[in-house]
Parts: sequence; structure tokens; C-alpha cells
Amino acid sequence: MTQLELQQHLIKVPAITALFWLTKIFATTFGETGGDALSMSLNLGYLLSTCIFAALFILLLFFQIRAKAYHPYLYWFTIIASTTVGTTLADFVDRSLGIGYAGGTSILLALVCLSLFTWYKVEGSISPHTVNYPRAEIFYWLTITFSQTLGTALGDWSADSMGLGYSGGIAVFVTLILVILLLYLFSSISRTFLFWSAFVLTRPLGAVVGDFLDKPIASGGLDLSRFAASGVILIAILLCIRFSHQSAAKMDLKI
Repeated sequence: MTQLELQQHLIKVPAITALFWLTKIFATTFGETGGDALSMSLNLGYLLSTCIFAALFILLLFFQIRAKAYHPYLYWFTIIASTTVGTTLADFVDRSLGIGYAGGTSILLALVCLSLFTWYKVEGSISPHTVNYPRAEIFYWLTITFSQTLGTALGDWSADSMGLGYSGGIAVFVTLILVILLLYLFSSISRTFLFWSAFVLTRPLGAVVGDFLDKPIASGGLDLSRFAASGVILIAILLCIRFSHQSAAKMDLKI
């Protein structure tokens, strides 16, 4: 096995396919409904819910970094934990601390850019295809956590402060993601830049979809049970992971 083949074998993140993005959108939507289920439906509040999800995220991240290879369920449950803690943390910063959606979004956008900049200066690359050893993984997951938190604040800002509502917010973020897709297909813009742009934008899309599902009808939502919605979305995530894993296994057999 060559050095390049060895590095590719050690990469601990999934292949970037259409199914990856579908799973990511489901995961971010679950983050919104699941985070709200604890903080609002169970009345635990944003701070306590953030502590619970943060503890779960740190535990899963510990096993993710210690793993010697890519494990799809471990990876995606770590993503889910990051997006739930991002939901409650953003709500705590925006609402409980009184910073507001615009202030929270600005701070978190700066943190995402700082994380990516530091990662690039230290490692020389911020490509997800280079995540094959612990230091790169730490930067990867730090960036993901900031982006998940940013996405929640950005989604709430667009739906509430900007007056777009949940359906308007969904339309805006779907349009922006489609623009990135067109740039990917018909331009030579950096694939790494487009990846992180899409990664960030799928989070506010999931946030407004989650709010659309569980917020009151008077507020423009469907008023579905947060627990029921979270359960259905979780099943969809598990099906995506299973199908993706089976497809990857078939590809390996062909090779």
C-alpha cells in the first residue's frame, strides 16, 4: 500500500456525496427539534441542556478521535451531538445573555473563520479529505461545533429578526445551497471553500426546518410534538447511515 493509499484509508470522515448532505440536513434538523425538546418541552433551560449535550458530545468526540478508522454510526452521532449542543448554546447566547441574533451570529461567524484560519496556518490545509490524525481532527470538530452553533443563530435571525418566517427562511437557505451546487458543477472555485460554505448553510436550513415542524401554528409552524418529530428524523438518519455504509461496502467489493 502506497503512502497516499494509506492516508486515504486512515481518513475518518465519510465520502462527500449527495447522501452525506442529506444525512447532514436530517442531523441538523434533529439538532433543532432535539435541543428544543430538552430546553423547552422538558423545561430544563438552555444552560442545563447545553451542559448535558456538551457532556455527550465530549464523550462521543473522545471515542471518535481514539478510533483508528471511520465508523459511520460513531461519526454521525458525534455530528448529532454537536448540532444539539449548538442549538442550545446558540439559544443561550442569543436569548439568555441578551446578545441577540445579530450579535450571536457575528461572534460565531468570527469564530468559524478564526478556527479555519488557525487550522490552515497550522496544517496547511482545511480540506475534509486530510482529516486522518488527531490534530487535524481536533480542528475539524472545533470548526464543526462553531458552524453548528452559528447555523442555529443564523437560522433564528433569518426567520425572526429579518421577518422571513420559517418557510421564507427555508426558501432562502435552499436557494443558497443550490447556488453552491451550481458553482461546484460549473466553476473552478475551491472545492474546500464550497464544502465549508455548504456545511455552514445546511445548519440554518435544518434550524428553520426544525422550527417549522415544532413551532405553534400561530407562529407559522406545524406545532408537531418535538419528541415525535425527533424520533422520525432519527429513523431517517439511521436509514441514511445504513444505506451509505452498504453502498460503500459494495464499492469496496468492486474495487
